[in-house]
Amino acid sequence: MKNSIRIKLNELFNEIFRVISKKISLFFKKNKKDTVTDYQKLSYTFLSSIVLIFSFFMWPIYSDYQKKNKENMIEVTNKSKSDFEKVLDGEVLEKKSKIDQDLDLKNLYEDVFKSDELPTDTVRLTASTIQQLFKETNYSLENVRETKLVKPIRLSLLPEEMKKIENTKKRKTLFIQIVLPLILEENTKIKIDRIKLFNILNKNNNTKKEKAWLKSKFKQYGVVNNDLSTLKVRMDVVPTSLAIAQAAKETGWGTSRFALEGNALFGQWTWGGEGIKPSGAESDSTHKVMKFKILKSSVKAYLRNLNTHSSYRNFRMARAELRDEKSKLNSLILANHLDKYAETGKEYVKILKQIIKQNQLTDFDDVKLQPSSLQLKSLI
Repeated sequence: MKNSIRIKLNELFNEIFRVISKKISLFFKKNKKDTVTDYQKLSYTFLSSIVLIFSFFMWPIYSDYQKKNKENMIEVTNKSKSDFEKVLDGEVLEKKSKIDQDLDLKNLYEDVFKSDELPTDTVRLTASTIQQLFKETNYSLENVRETKLVKPIRLSLLPEEMKKIENTKKRKTLFIQIVLPLILEENTKIKIDRIKLFNILNKNNNTKKEKAWLKSKFKQYGVVNNDLSTLKVRMDVVPTSLAIAQAAKETGWGTSRFALEGNALFGQWTWGGEGIKPSGAESDSTHKVMKFKILKSSVKAYLRNLNTHSSYRNFRMARAELRDEKSKLNSLILANHLDKYAETGKEYVKILKQIIKQNQLTDFDDVKLQPSSLQLKSLI
């Protein structure tokens, strides 16, 4: 293709040269009185020819540049738009990237179990006592929706009477009030870690303390080969509305045996360690539902699970895509990528979305825990 272009250019150049030579010859044969006029015409012809030759010479180079530039634009811009549209539609993103592929399980839940300690003076409060406490401290979901602030009241155990609360609205309200501060607290810790991570990445030199911190986070998130790109993808929050919806679904709004006996808010399975055997499980099954001493540990383990397990890589990729597009972490979009959380798959996703919409849970996605200076004494 390029050779044929060169041949045509040579032919064109020769033809132009012939025309110019003819013009010069005629110029000297003209009468002297026509010299000025012919000289001007010759100048115009010569200059036009030079411009024409230069244009034809540069065209193949410019054409190649445009072609390469267009290909790059298609690869970067259009692919990003395509991926974002897939996120919105709940489609599976292509797994061409090596980011967030491998997982080191060795220290994954070490910090979770270290913090899973029940204080010796813990008392399981009754539902009526908790409701009265919330009333006295002016902690209501209506106020939360209006002020976007949540009272830092942390309960370690659910009340045993959750099943006995016949009024569905009251049961749901109490459950949300209990789990909301716990979810916000753990998400806040991740936000602080994420800010610290980006501050470290923006520095040319890091201190020994910062390097040690990074090392601990690689362990917490099971990152292999100190891959910072993977750590950025995994170290991120889960929308509050999505966490509440999953807790509600997995516990029947706090009424399940796993929640009341094992403080398990998210029905995570385990094949080792402490757990509760599902009553409907087959006799030869070895899995159990993870058991915790306090509710907060269940929330921490849930966030770590979504942020590291291979089954939820599409969830994390979708979340990262939303981050790249400077978009809000939309729970209704991200829920599309949690079909592997339950055996019911897409039906599970459908139920999660219904819970979020019917209970207006997205109202809590932008709420914050009140500052520590205003914190109440934690209830344990």
